[in-house]
Amino acid sequence: MTTQNPYVAPRSAVADSQEEFQPVRVLAVSGRIGRARYIAYSLGLSMLIMIVAGGLGAFMGDLGAILNLLGWAAVVVISIMLSVQRCHDFNTTGWLSILALIPLVNLIFWFIPGTDGPNRFGAPTPPNSIPVLIVVWIFPVLFFTGIIAAVSIPAYQDYVKRSQQR
Repeated sequence: MTTQNPYVAPRSAVADSQEEFQPVRVLAVSGRIGRARYIAYSLGLSMLIMIVAGGLGAFMGDLGAILNLLGWAAVVVISIMLSVQRCHDFNTTGWLSILALIPLVNLIFWFIPGTDGPNRFGAPTPPNSIPVLIVVWIFPVLFFTGIIAAVSIPAYQDYVKRSQQR
């Protein structure tokens, strides 16, 4: 007679369940996007589009003005699309992304944390990559460096001008 030993380890393959992630889709209004990716993609794509449109537009005269207008429209559309995904990340409707059109109010998308784990808009996006985190930390440094430069360079030039007059 064979009896089962209740103290034997299980023989079935038991593995930790892998956390499910959804792919990052920049040019879509469905899905989710985290704070760091939202900041990096919205600022990075905006700068890239406007540098290309402005650079090409500088050499094209009247056609350049139209190109700049198209670049600006592309930036607005991409910003709205990313804001809809950001709204989905903190489990609210995408209509809240209309606030992205109001200056300084759109910064709420930078600070509201996303939902941990899946929500009604899907699984979270994968963890942020190193380039995304680098971009997120470089932009504030460049911003504050620009402010300091905008204040200190004219002050220094004024100081040099006054010292030369004496």
